[in-house]
Amino acid sequence: MTAAAAPTSGTLDAERRYHDACRAALAAMVDGADEQVVIGENASASGADAEVLGYQLRSRAKGLRELPQAPSFFGRLDFGAGGEHAGQRYYVGRLRISEHPAAPPLVVDWRAPVSRAFYQAGATDPQGVDVRRRFGWAPGSVGDSADLTSLEDERLGAGEAGGGSRILAGEIERPRVGPMRDIAATIQPEQDDLVRAEVAASVCVQGAPGTGKTAVGLHRAAYLLYTFPQRVQRGGLLVLGPNRTFLSYISAVLPALGETGVRQSTVEELVAHGEVRAYDDEAAAAVKHDVRMAEVLRRALYARVRTGPVDPGDAVAVPEGAYRWRVPAGELRRIVDGVRAEGLPYAVGRERVRSRIVAYLQVQAERRAWPVNAAWVQKIGRARSVKDFVDAVWPRVRPQEVVAQLLSDERELRVAAEGVLEESERRALLWAKPPRSYKSAKWSAADLVLLDEVAGLLAHPESYGHIVVDEAQDLSPMQARAIARRAEFGSLTVLGDLAQGTTPWAARSWRELLGHLGKPEAAVVPLTTGFRVPAAVVALANQVLDQIDVDVPSARSLRGDGELRVERVGDVVVGAVDAVRRALAYEGSIGVIAAEADVDAVREALAAAGVAAAGPDDLGARVTVLAAGVAKGLEYDHVVAVEPAAIAEAGTRGLQRLYVVLTRAVSRLDVVHARALPFARA
Repeated sequence: MTAAAAPTSGTLDAERRYHDACRAALAAMVDGADEQVVIGENASASGADAEVLGYQLRSRAKGLRELPQAPSFFGRLDFGAGGEHAGQRYYVGRLRISEHPAAPPLVVDWRAPVSRAFYQAGATDPQGVDVRRRFGWAPGSVGDSADLTSLEDERLGAGEAGGGSRILAGEIERPRVGPMRDIAATIQPEQDDLVRAEVAASVCVQGAPGTGKTAVGLHRAAYLLYTFPQRVQRGGLLVLGPNRTFLSYISAVLPALGETGVRQSTVEELVAHGEVRAYDDEAAAAVKHDVRMAEVLRRALYARVRTGPVDPGDAVAVPEGAYRWRVPAGELRRIVDGVRAEGLPYAVGRERVRSRIVAYLQVQAERRAWPVNAAWVQKIGRARSVKDFVDAVWPRVRPQEVVAQLLSDERELRVAAEGVLEESERRALLWAKPPRSYKSAKWSAADLVLLDEVAGLLAHPESYGHIVVDEAQDLSPMQARAIARRAEFGSLTVLGDLAQGTTPWAARSWRELLGHLGKPEAAVVPLTTGFRVPAAVVALANQVLDQIDVDVPSARSLRGDGELRVERVGDVVVGAVDAVRRALAYEGSIGVIAAEADVDAVREALAAAGVAAAGPDDLGARVTVLAAGVAKGLEYDHVVAVEPAAIAEAGTRGLQRLYVVLTRAVSRLDVVHARALPFARA
C-alpha cells in the first residue's frame, strides 16, 4: 500500500482494536501511578529520601492525570530484516504506553531514539524502515477509536517516495480555533534536527513566518525534559514569551506532550522587582534599555565601596577580656582593595571583607595559643567594630536604593555616566520629580530591568537548566542580560525573526543579541520553508520584507492553497465588516487586525452588524479584533488586515509590524484599504 492507496476496512478495524488496547493500558498506568503514591507514602525511608520519593511519585501521577485526551498514536514504523531493530514494529505517539514497566511498549514516545526514523527516514535513506504508516484522526478527537478514519503507508524499503502524504498535509493545514496544538505528528526533518540538538548546545532559530519555530522550541523543551531529566529538571526549564496572551496561546503544547510543571513567563514577570506604576517616554526608555546602562549601574553601585587610603583611626579593635585584637589601617586597606579587585558580586565581596578581617584576627589568636573554634570565629565576625567597619567601607545596599538615587541625583548620574552617556541622555534619565525615598519610588517597566541588573551585581540569581526564548528579536540588550544571568550554567533555545522586530530596540543582528544573552557561540539556523502560511500570502508579505532593513532570507511556502484578496474601499471600517461577513462562510478562526487607533471603531461596527467579536485573550472566539501590536505569535485561519498604511505609520518600526500582521493568516487573507498601500502591489 502506498501513501495514495486507500486502506481496507479490515486494516482500519485492526488498528482501532490495537488503539483500544493502548487506551486500556494507559488507564491502567494512571491507576497504577495513583496506587504507587499511596504505597510510597507508607514506605519506610529517611525523611529526605521519603520526601524526594513522594514528590517524584506525586508528580508522575499528577502528570498522567492531567494528560489531555487525545489519540494514543499517530504513526507506525515497520523495520526490515537488517539493522538494530530488524523485524520490529513500533507505534509512535506522544507518550510511552506499556502494560507493565518491564514489558515492551505498546506505543513508544515520539522523543525516543527509535522514533527519530519516523521523522527522518525517506526513500533515499530509509534508515532500516520498511514501511512508515501515518494515521488520520477526526479533527478534535479525544481518542475514541472510531475517530481513526484513515491511514497511509510509505514503503520506504522498496524506495517508493509516494505522492506526498494527504494526512500530513491535512493536519498541517487544519483550521485552528483556540490554543496552539503540538506538532509531534508533523515534525519535518529540519525541525527534528533542531528539536534533538545536544542539551549543552544553545541554538538560535531565525524562522520566517509559518515555519514552526515556536513549536520547534516547545518540542525541544519536551525532548530535553525526556532525554535529560535529571540535568534539566535539576536546574528547571523556563519558557519566555512576549506577553501573557502569547503564553496562553502556547500553554497547551507541553502538557499535550506529557510535560507539566514548566514555568512560562514574560521577561517583565521574570524581572518583577516591584510593581509597574510609571511610564517612560520614548527617549528615557531607549536609554534604559541600552547596554551602556550596565556600566553606569556598575559604577553607581561600586561607588559605595570606599577604597584607597584608610584613616589610621579606622583600625579595627575587638576587645576580648583584658586583651584587644587589632587590625591596623594598612592591613584593612589591603583587604578592601584586594577584594574589590577580585570582581566578586557585591554582596559576596562585602562578606569576603568581613571574613578576611576575621581570618587576620584568627592568625593573631592562634599565635597566642588562644582557644579558637567555630563559635569564636562567629563571635568575632559579629563584633561591633568589625560590623561598623564593613558597613562604612562596603555598605549593605538594595537595588531600589541604587537605581532611585541614580535617577534622582544629577551629580551622581553625571559621575557614573561620565564617558558613557551623552548629556541629553542623562537628562532623559533624570526623574522630573524625585521621590522622597526609594520606598515611595514609582517604577516603570524599564526601571525593573535596571533593578534586575543591580540585583545581579549584588548576587547571582538562580540559573535554569534550559531556557526557551520566543520572539527574541524584540529583546533589548538589558533584557537579554537579565536572561543571560539566569542561563549562566544552562543552555538556550532562541527563537525569532529579525524581520518581525517591532520594539525601538529590536535586534538587527543575531550575533550581537546572542552576545548579550551570554551565548555568542550559539549556532544560528534559518528556517525559511513555511508550512502554515499559504504561498500567496507569503508573496505579499515578502513585498513588505523587501523594504525592511534586515538581512534575512525571504520566506517561501510549500502550500499552494489559500486565498488572498486585496480590496480598496471608501470606508475601511465598513470594508472590514463586509470582509468578516464573507469569512464567516468558511470554517475556522477570524482575526481582524488594525492599528490601535482603529480597533474600537471596528469592534463597534461589528457589534452593530450583529457580529460578536472578542479580544485577543479569548482564544476560543470565532471572531477576534486586536491591535497590530499584540498580533505577534498568534495565528488565525482568516485574517482581515485593516488599513495597512495606518498600521505602518503607528509608531516606530511600522513596516515590521505590518509584516507581522500580514503573516498571521494560515488560510485566507483580506487586505482592506482606503489609502495607498505602503508596499508594492503588482
